[in-house]
Amino acid sequence: MFSLGVSHPIRVVFYDDSAACGGLEVCSRVELELSRELQLQRSRQQICALLFTALYILSYLVITRFKKNADFAADNNEDATVNRITLWMCTFTLAVSAGAVFLLPFSIISNEVLLSLPENYYMQWLNGSLIHGLWNLVFLFSNISLVFLMPFAYFFTESEGFAGSKKGIMARVYETFVVLFLLTLLVLGIVWVASAIINNDAASRESLYDLWDYYLPYLYSCISLFGVLLLLLCTPFGLSRMFTVTGQLLVKPRLLEDLDEQLNCTRFEEAAVLHKLNGKMSPCWVFFSVESLKYHFLSIHARRIKLEIRRRASPWQRNLGYPLVMLLLLALTGISVLLVGYHVLELLIDETAMPKGMQDPPLGKDSLSMFGSLGAAVEVVLIFYLMVSSVVGFYSSPFFIKLAPKKQDTTMTKIIGNCVSLLVLSSALPVFSRTLGITNFDLLGNFGSFNWLGNFYIIFLYNMLFAGLTAMCLVKKFTRAMQAELLHAFGLDRLPLPVTRSRTSAKMGPASSKGFV
Repeated sequence: MFSLGVSHPIRVVFYDDSAACGGLEVCSRVELELSRELQLQRSRQQICALLFTALYILSYLVITRFKKNADFAADNNEDATVNRITLWMCTFTLAVSAGAVFLLPFSIISNEVLLSLPENYYMQWLNGSLIHGLWNLVFLFSNISLVFLMPFAYFFTESEGFAGSKKGIMARVYETFVVLFLLTLLVLGIVWVASAIINNDAASRESLYDLWDYYLPYLYSCISLFGVLLLLLCTPFGLSRMFTVTGQLLVKPRLLEDLDEQLNCTRFEEAAVLHKLNGKMSPCWVFFSVESLKYHFLSIHARRIKLEIRRRASPWQRNLGYPLVMLLLLALTGISVLLVGYHVLELLIDETAMPKGMQDPPLGKDSLSMFGSLGAAVEVVLIFYLMVSSVVGFYSSPFFIKLAPKKQDTTMTKIIGNCVSLLVLSSALPVFSRTLGITNFDLLGNFGSFNWLGNFYIIFLYNMLFAGLTAMCLVKKFTRAMQAELLHAFGLDRLPLPVTRSRTSAKMGPASSKGFV
């Protein structure tokens, strides 16, 4: 510090150029990291948008394959517009269902990819932030579809407008919103009363007034519990039905199926119906509907074509394809039951086997299976197999068989019901797979915040019921199927049944039996 002839001294400071350069380098690195993170975030958003767009297009193609075209005719423009809006909502819901199905397999595959390629530049976008965001988006869209979109779509298709109001789309929208608002008040009131009865303490009573943080998670927890229970009933039945459904799609060996006899019977039946359609009918067919005959003829003709295609199958496809597919289904079913049994033993020994949630998924650190990537691939296949089996069992059950869609002949009301059912099943699939121990991937986001997941007795009883029901359905299926195939192979099913004297007397009645005495 020195003076230049002025009253105030002047301070001279010497800066170090190396320190300044170091500070600039740190700032540039921070800017590069921030720009890189922003670029990765944009790429993740684009990937999420592309995935959902692909699922939406696929869902739209599936729904248009089953919807009734008469509902979208231009004769009634108002009904066609309503059905078109409802179709968009159903497509969105079905896309969310497909996203929920692929959620857990995609997470498992991502973990194995990051474990195999930890420093790959092209895999920088694949991290825990993306997976966690996908889980949160699926949870949010599932809530929106179940709570708002599907009820709105159903009431919108059934609405006609209030009495005395001007007819049109807006009148139906107003009626739909009023009915949906009243239904929301009813459901919230039921949830409020049930929560007050179950949790009768001061903290629970204060949380009853919190709509977003209490009502909606509690409501979705009940829906998820219902979906998991529905999977418990449908999946064992579907696992046994998978053998029958697959057997109908494949060509059986000649020992188990005589296609020549079926084809000859179908040809004779087709010729008889065609003879009646050509006008050469006996007088007893005068009152028979010609349209019914045409429909019957077309169904027989389609069945004959399918039989001819199956008859032209190669010996490799006939004698090798069917046994291999059946062995594959049996192996997948057996592995599923063994994993559930092993998980039951884990529950009795180790507390960490209980399903739990996590907020920060440690992807790329450890493999989820003790067998490495091969075990993770088997887990992914089992998850898809259980989902397909649950859908087959759902549509094969006597309670929901009428809900099954038909090609180009499904009304919008049935489409809404199918979308809701598939969304309930698919959104419960991650919880279902983790509860049974099919995978060790912990539940992310709000999927792991359900209260009943921490109850040991519920989880243990659920595993035991699944293993018991699956074993019972499989034993019943194989014993009956083996008996029927053996009878069919040896021709014993065509033998006439013996008629006893008691059966004859019961059919002829007491008066006829007295006449013989």
